[in-house]
Amino acid sequence: MSKFYFDSENGIFALLKRLNFTMLFNSFQFLIFFPVVTISYFLLPHRYRWALLLAASCYFYMQFIPVYILILLATITVDYIAGILIEDTQGVRRKQYLIFSIIANIGALAIFKYCNFINDNMIALAQLIGWNYPIEHLNVILPIGLSFHTFQSLSYTIEVYRGHQKAERNLGIFALYVMFYPQLVAGPIERPQNLLHQFYEKHTFDYQRVTDGLKLMGWGLFKKMVIADRLAASVNNVYNNPTEYSGIPLIIATYFFAVQIYCDFSGYSDIALGASQVMGFKLMTNFKQPYYARSISEFWKRWHISLSTWFKDYLYISLGGNRVSKWRWYANLMIVFLVSGLWHGANWTFVIWGGLHGFYLVLAIWITDWRVKVYKFLGLESYPTLRMLLEMFVTFHLVWFAWIFFRANSITDALYIVSHLFVGLNLQSGYGIGIGGMYELVIALAMVLIMETVHIMQQRGSVRQYINQKPIWVRWTLYYALVLSIMMFGKFGLTEFIYFQF
Repeated sequence: MSKFYFDSENGIFALLKRLNFTMLFNSFQFLIFFPVVTISYFLLPHRYRWALLLAASCYFYMQFIPVYILILLATITVDYIAGILIEDTQGVRRKQYLIFSIIANIGALAIFKYCNFINDNMIALAQLIGWNYPIEHLNVILPIGLSFHTFQSLSYTIEVYRGHQKAERNLGIFALYVMFYPQLVAGPIERPQNLLHQFYEKHTFDYQRVTDGLKLMGWGLFKKMVIADRLAASVNNVYNNPTEYSGIPLIIATYFFAVQIYCDFSGYSDIALGASQVMGFKLMTNFKQPYYARSISEFWKRWHISLSTWFKDYLYISLGGNRVSKWRWYANLMIVFLVSGLWHGANWTFVIWGGLHGFYLVLAIWITDWRVKVYKFLGLESYPTLRMLLEMFVTFHLVWFAWIFFRANSITDALYIVSHLFVGLNLQSGYGIGIGGMYELVIALAMVLIMETVHIMQQRGSVRQYINQKPIWVRWTLYYALVLSIMMFGKFGLTEFIYFQF
């Protein structure tokens, strides 16, 4: 099974083009949609604003396959009723209502996301044992962002069951909580305690807040259009034809993908947070310079934070977390990351990717004492900066290796790439990665350098606050530089965000 959503000419994304689905954050349509909705939001009386946002969110979602909104409305209705019944009921029935909500949500996810995965594996098994299996590959299209809004809706009923959230009695407000358009299709996955009450609050126009939100949106577009989309061509060229390469091209393409997926996904999150901030809503931070992490555990506290905390709060802790025996603890970690891999996609490559991260965490626990002895033997305790850099280097390359399975179209491709990473290492082999020439390579590296400079500055505090303290000519010079860099070096056209299909 191929993961076609990485290739703009095949599969799901080709379908988006045929259906004229262009309501992407980096599209001309969104350039019109966002200001119209935002201006209307501030012009309307407060009591009507939630209805406007709900209508806008429905329109945004229906730009994909309009009829699929019925699936979303069905799960919203189920969870809305379940939340009220859970709050108003005592005893065992409360758990029954919660279980019904979980089954309804996971059931929808299973039908649309995993039915072909299960069916294709049954077909492969039948062929292996010579069984006449009658069901062919099903023509099922995955609703965009299904995994994200399913988990967000589930968090609501779970929190109501735990007594941490009051059941929402306004169906429209609850629907808006699930469908809020900035984070509807790729997160962050919000909790009801953070987002629901904000729909009742009156947000006035605040110049500083609005401009700060626009800056964050601009930064997200820079990461997506200037860096991620520029690197995507090279990554796709290699990973969609891996057997044509070995050595340096595979290594470089994997480095490029590590940067691409970060810029693509964190860019989306920045735009979502920025668009929300313009209107007065505060969403949770989803990324905190993850490639600066010094361990895999820290990496997952910095990468896709809304998902990692979701699994921690609702699966890991429910399994017992680390408050169990050692081997049960290891099993809990592996279960969480295997499920996390499957959440990302119905393909064994994702399961292996998740399993690798689970193994990394278990291995880190196993070798804790040994690692301390090695640091002491090498004298790294006296050189904290060197130790920090070493830990960052090792952590990044563990993540880098796992990305191979995340990006590869199949296990066969992934194994080929892994086995040929260091085959035929010579400088000439590095010129065939298809990035489009030395000019494109220099531009890509220069933009990555700019991004990393900003990341280093963020270690010391908010860059936006730092800019706000500068004279007006400095601020506007930076704003123009950001806009011009997007216009001059950005890749324009209908380019999807990677996480739209998760």
